[in-house]
Amino acid sequence: MPFADITKPPKPLPSAKLEILKPGLSLQPPLTRLGSGPGLIVLTTPEAYDEQATQRDDAPTAVLKWAEEGYAVVQVSATAVESSDIEAIFAEGVKALEQCDACQPKDKIGLVCHSKQLWTAAAPALTKFPGIVASVLYVDEADVAGTGDGDGPLLRHVAGPTKQSSRKPGERTGKDYYYPSVRDRWFLAGDKDFDYMADSVAHTRNLEFLKPKMGGPYFDLEEIWEEHTYYEFADRSVEHTMSTMVQEPYVNHVPTLTGGIGRGNLSTFYRENFIFNNSADTSLDLVSRTIGIDRVVDEFIFKFTHDRELDWLLPGVPPTHLKAELPFTAVVNIRGDRLYHEHISWDQGTALRQLGLLPEYLPFPHPLPEGVLSSKNAKVEYRVPVLGKETAEKLRNRKSVPSNEMFKYSVRERTV
Repeated sequence: MPFADITKPPKPLPSAKLEILKPGLSLQPPLTRLGSGPGLIVLTTPEAYDEQATQRDDAPTAVLKWAEEGYAVVQVSATAVESSDIEAIFAEGVKALEQCDACQPKDKIGLVCHSKQLWTAAAPALTKFPGIVASVLYVDEADVAGTGDGDGPLLRHVAGPTKQSSRKPGERTGKDYYYPSVRDRWFLAGDKDFDYMADSVAHTRNLEFLKPKMGGPYFDLEEIWEEHTYYEFADRSVEHTMSTMVQEPYVNHVPTLTGGIGRGNLSTFYRENFIFNNSADTSLDLVSRTIGIDRVVDEFIFKFTHDRELDWLLPGVPPTHLKAELPFTAVVNIRGDRLYHEHISWDQGTALRQLGLLPEYLPFPHPLPEGVLSSKNAKVEYRVPVLGKETAEKLRNRKSVPSNEMFKYSVRERTV
């Protein structure tokens, strides 16, 4: 892999500065290592427009999120739209993108709109700007009617119960997604109704919709992920590992809740608990890899000798000096050409079983129907439905271990 020489300092994080074009109108160049990308215009509410804030409650604002995806972002406040002609606003935004060296290519621009009110003002003007090739709209279910008029592809995120598309013949092509559990401004970081999970799903759908119509930007997600793991496990460099991640990334090891949120916390975790704290014989056997528009999903077998306390994996457990092979799953979100987050899961039960830390039988702690026990003094133990190394063997080779052997499990009685 053509990764950076570990003896050289890591590349600094992208630092393109936001430019204030006029009150309520700003330009943020791409925040990727590549440094260039297509143009995007974001129409947002007055309270969401902020030229200073990039994070709210540990979530990126819309401008930072899109800039980290590799877009040159013109941010427009609803206040600017109300105080000026929308065609003039679009003209200024398009001109700013044309004059921005980092905006490449310049002939295809996307539009993201955060309210029906803004869309009502903007939609009629789009015919004057053929360079705006696709639009995304966030709208409440009660307001969705009438938002599909006009030409050009339109993706709508609708806050409300799932239903059949309300699009009519002749309306814009595109797609509707419904979000039944969200409220009001669920997509605005820092808002009381912000829904991180729904916003994350919507953002992935946005990328699936916009990238083919705008010509990207596209990145080699597999190489970005392999670069990151190379620095983690081969060269064991905290600085180079963090250089592959966005400004404020996070890692969540689901079974143990270890990791870190934000650059400072995650750097500390990598330095004190992970990169230098893995066994020398640690290795990963890849079983499958799925690559999406903005993420890589790996199934792999994590192999190691438990010759030290692995506090990220088995916190508080002294070394057993036994070998283990654990089925793992990694869901890795890549924003532009850098990692945003990792959700890592594994079978903690088989980890404990392989290291001799989980008994084969445990007392059944709940009441049983009368007549099940042979005597009043008998106690029931259940066979714990957890296997050892067989879990890794069957993931590696589906025929190595018979299926459904646990169906034979049964309780046993012990007389007290």
